[in-house]
Amino acid sequence: MILTVTLNAAIDKRYVVKEFQVGEVNRVAECTYTPGGKGLNVSKPASIAGAEVVATGFAGGHAGNYIVDSLKPFGIKSEFYHMEAESRSCINIWDEKNHVQTEFLEPGFTVSAEDFEGFCEKFKTLIPKADVVAMSGSVPKGLDGTAYQKLVSIVKEAGKKVILDTSGKLLEMGIEAKPTMVKPNIDEIRMLTGSHCDTREKLIEAGKKIHEAGIEIVVISLGADGSLLICADGVYQAIVPRIDAVNTVGCGDSMIAGFALGFERRLSVQETLRLASAISASAALREETGFFVKEDMERILPQIEIKRL
Repeated sequence: MILTVTLNAAIDKRYVVKEFQVGEVNRVAECTYTPGGKGLNVSKPASIAGAEVVATGFAGGHAGNYIVDSLKPFGIKSEFYHMEAESRSCINIWDEKNHVQTEFLEPGFTVSAEDFEGFCEKFKTLIPKADVVAMSGSVPKGLDGTAYQKLVSIVKEAGKKVILDTSGKLLEMGIEAKPTMVKPNIDEIRMLTGSHCDTREKLIEAGKKIHEAGIEIVVISLGADGSLLICADGVYQAIVPRIDAVNTVGCGDSMIAGFALGFERRLSVQETLRLASAISASAALREETGFFVKEDMERILPQIEIKRL
């Protein structure tokens, strides 16, 4: 089983308008609502790929109930810690004429120390059944960088693999608990290592520093050039075929789902990197975030080249 953690879950609302006008009445031509938050964008592709997935985190009010209900069609089991306050919404406005995207991200409710302690107790009961835990994204008001640090430590103490995908202080402090894997972007690597990372060689050198600090697997996205993976076996690059991307939002989350699947299935590092890259690339072919079609993934999988550097 793959356990995903979304501490700041949301309803993602996508509005399509003909031409967005600031200060005017804008009529929506099309709208879609989906359960959102980076952890849930890991849950959905992992479930599509055939894994048993349990999603946890915080959910509140009627909006929280909607998030839980919306996961059922994906076959995802929800084990959220419920709050009285309403879960947040994240609004994405797509301007058809100008091809411009505008986002409004609500802050969400505040989590107290007592709420977080209650969540941790629930979390501990879910870990024994999990093969791997993937925790992603931001945290609600009331929590700080110690939140992921504590959750990673709980998973490590249980002897399970844990992936941490976050940013800023949350990553900087969470990494101190030595998760199994992190996937920092170039800005985050610069923050963690103090290196400029302006060449591939310097990126690899910075990734090795993070690995040597106790992180088993470090993955660095190179955008259209694929990704790098640094581990005890060495350094690998995944080279992905050129595709006509439709939506790249959430492709990093889909890649995390692929790594969680690889860990769960006990695949080799190379096989895991290939699977994660194929799921990420196939997700870019679809408009819906956190979604892919298995046929796309199966077609792309053999086209991905894994090079040992």
